[in-house]
Amino acid sequence: MNSDALPAGWQVWHEGEGRVILAYRPDVFDTEAFPAPCMPTIYVTSGSPRRRARSADSGATTWEVTLFFEPEIEATTSQYDDREAAIDGAIAAAQRLVDGEIEYRDLYQVPREDYFDKLDDLLG
Repeated sequence: MNSDALPAGWQVWHEGEGRVILAYRPDVFDTEAFPAPCMPTIYVTSGSPRRRARSADSGATTWEVTLFFEPEIEATTSQYDDREAAIDGAIAAAQRLVDGEIEYRDLYQVPREDYFDKLDDLLG
């Protein structure tokens, strides 16, 4: 995956045959400034991101792109026919977050106002 194609603040956290993980501002989500589990993360997976990564020849026919704000806070999920289209979808999801198009406050049953305010500051 070409890291240069990612919007500002995003980086490739992990890349393997069956999974790519993008992380938003891992320099800030360091347990001091922000809690590490709250780092926005995009999983590009062969199959579901909740299952262990599969090898490329495992027979998976779809790729899934999921944006998480925490392990249990899923913002968006999209399916694609192949890895290349899923990578493009992940870049688009990352850009939507940076552009302020994802209403993360609506995803939480229990508001975390201090976290939201800090995330607002990061995203501009």
